[in-house]
Amino acid sequence: MMYTRISSGDEDDSSELPPSLKGLFGPTQIDNSIRQAIQMCWMSLPESQRSIDEVERQIMRLVERALQNAREDSEDFGFDKS
Repeated sequence: MMYTRISSGDEDDSSELPPSLKGLFGPTQIDNSIRQAIQMCWMSLPESQRSIDEVERQIMRLVERALQNAREDSEDFGFDKS
């Protein structure tokens, strides 16, 4: 899930999470989610392909694809500030 704040341009355009969500989406939650994804990737691979190198390759492939999709969505929906 990606959180993006839509601004009318008249207000402070900081991209911080509201205080009610900061406690839920801090570094600890991100770390736990990444570790869980690594574990799921390991379990999902065929037994013959289970290695740390293969897990790393698959996780990086998925992360790169997700980041590229986020960039494209940001541009397509007008959130790109560059």
